[in-house]
Amino acid sequence: MIRIFSSSADDAEKLLARGEAAVDVSDAVAKILRDVYERGDAALREYTLKFDGADTTSPEVTADELTAAVNSTDAQFLSVLREARDNIEAYHQKQKQTGFWIADQPGIVLGRRITALDRVGLYVPGGTASYASTVLMDAIPAKIAGVGEIFMITPPDKNGRINPDILAAASIAGVDRVFKAGGAQAIAALAYGTETIPRVDKIVGPGNVYVAAAKRMVYGTVDIDMIAGPSEILIIADNTANPAHVAADMLSQAEHDPLSAAFLITTDKTLADDVASQIVLQLSTLPRRETAQEAIRNHSAIIIADTLPNAAQISNRIAPEHLEIMTADPWALLPLIRHAGSIFLGRYSPEALGDYFAGTNHTLPTSGTARFSSGLSVDDFIKKSSVIYYDKQALEAAADKIALFARREGLEAHARSATIRLEASGDE
Repeated sequence: MIRIFSSSADDAEKLLARGEAAVDVSDAVAKILRDVYERGDAALREYTLKFDGADTTSPEVTADELTAAVNSTDAQFLSVLREARDNIEAYHQKQKQTGFWIADQPGIVLGRRITALDRVGLYVPGGTASYASTVLMDAIPAKIAGVGEIFMITPPDKNGRINPDILAAASIAGVDRVFKAGGAQAIAALAYGTETIPRVDKIVGPGNVYVAAAKRMVYGTVDIDMIAGPSEILIIADNTANPAHVAADMLSQAEHDPLSAAFLITTDKTLADDVASQIVLQLSTLPRRETAQEAIRNHSAIIIADTLPNAAQISNRIAPEHLEIMTADPWALLPLIRHAGSIFLGRYSPEALGDYFAGTNHTLPTSGTARFSSGLSVDDFIKKSSVIYYDKQALEAAADKIALFARREGLEAHARSATIRLEASGDE
């Protein structure tokens, strides 16, 4: 069922190039964006009825709905949510920046100020699964950054209700307001605002092809975190790995989406064969069997590498969203890894730890973009402003140099803006 290759990432890289580009929804998405921009809540309500089957008189979740959701969530799950929140907070608190000041020359002060965004929108997918974990992962870094207002938007069910687990997570994470809408129309509402939903400064969170296309189109009107593609996992393993564990971890990502990808790179042919057998065995009892089976058949592979350094080299070319290293000494291989969204070391660190509980963020770069981008963090919710102060004497020492530089670039007004302050008529 799963393909096995020898010592080359070429075929695996081709598999990763599956992306949403093959499905062009730009015309449909552009129409939705324009419609919500022009008609606001009325358009949003129509699209929610059309795509989600729910007739919502108001898109906002009421305080009573939020309270009822928390009260209906069982105590054990609430306890787990709170413990996960605490772990995520502890990890992300370490990411906070404070800026800096430099005043080591007379009359000159330079600095960097860190300020949080005023308002952000979190998109939480609905559909075939309920992602309470995404609420925590997106809201908590924003809260730590000091964002003024945190909104969440997520598709309702046919009765106009939001999954209570998602609402409970929103309450625990400190989300300020929650709205009922999904797809491109939800992105439009956050980007442009409606009568009920104020526009935000940044939109974060994963979604389907329509959400991804909408985020691309509204970028510039608002900021976005990333364009998230289908989930991926890559496992580097040697003969010490347990094939049942490897197969289980590969299937943990394959069950997300038919376009998800799961890779194993191993130096051991026996392990490769055993993992392939385990995948078939475990698929037979998996509730989301059809989804996972399609992902394994069409977008996954096992690669036989000559050496573990060669395995790391192939992994770097693929630049996976999630990378697990299940070798006798995973720490020895870590320095060779350059491109991965999140790295899991050892046989007792399944990818699900990062998804739910450890505290690291699970909103990660996909489709090879880990080569140049990072997972969601506190940094995504702040701005950095430079600060410059020169007194008169400091400017006098620099003015001629500034003017020389400006005139070399043909910008006389720039030059004069520095020198005019030192002329008798311009000196206050």
